[in-house]
Amino acid sequence: MAIQLDIRAVLKRKAPKAHIPGFVIRYLERITHIKQMNAFLQRHPDERNYDFIRLVISEELCCTSSIEGTENIPTDGRPVIFVSNHPLGGLDGMIIAQMIHESRKMKGENRRLKVIVNELLMFMEPIAELWAPVNKVGHLSREQAVAQQQMWESEADVLTFPAGACSRLQRINGKWQIADLEWQKNVIQRAKEYQRDIVPIYFEGRNSRFFYTLAYIRKLLHIKLNIEMLYLVDEMYGAHGKHFRVHVLPPVSYTTFDNSRTPKEWAQYLKSLVYATHH
Repeated sequence: MAIQLDIRAVLKRKAPKAHIPGFVIRYLERITHIKQMNAFLQRHPDERNYDFIRLVISEELCCTSSIEGTENIPTDGRPVIFVSNHPLGGLDGMIIAQMIHESRKMKGENRRLKVIVNELLMFMEPIAELWAPVNKVGHLSREQAVAQQQMWESEADVLTFPAGACSRLQRINGKWQIADLEWQKNVIQRAKEYQRDIVPIYFEGRNSRFFYTLAYIRKLLHIKLNIEMLYLVDEMYGAHGKHFRVHVLPPVSYTTFDNSRTPKEWAQYLKSLVYATHH
């Protein structure tokens, strides 16, 4: 039997005491494309993991991608951390995960990959086992915290987006640019603690002007709630038929991150490496 997504059930689980008016529910159902997503799930009730992702990208969204630098994906058997800019907020993660999986498979490897994502994506059950959740609005449960610890101690590769959120419109050096927010230092701390080299990735892509305008206005009004996040599924469907380019850079050894810079400074160094690919 096909899984069906239900906005009401998700909201009830996340905010059990909140009363949300029907018109709000209907609007959320529209911008999250629930009918289209459920129709897709009905057509593919048994697909899981990378087969599911492949069908989402190729059939549901009709997107294509090209990859440069797959030779930079290590083959020495040691687990690594893949880090990437985060221009799209969802689809980019699926495309990169699929790319890494296909590259590994072509090289005769079957290494697992865990993708660190917003906890809300765990509701997409067919691919939930690929994700490692981060709770943006609270604390991880004890079970989730234990699962993350086990992930870092395992032989699985990890894909993470150090900005912690998708790219925003920003004024940088006097020019308006779409770029990640500051990269977080924990990726450096994990690399050193678990002796994992880091493979930087640059993903070419952008969301709609509406998305960036909404995010900018929210910031101007000092609204803390990440309203634009509600539109990420709509942005994903808006990418229908697009082509994306992905660039894999040479690995950076964890031994690079010495005491000459703070972890925060090393994280910005990584970010600058990624963006230098494009500029």
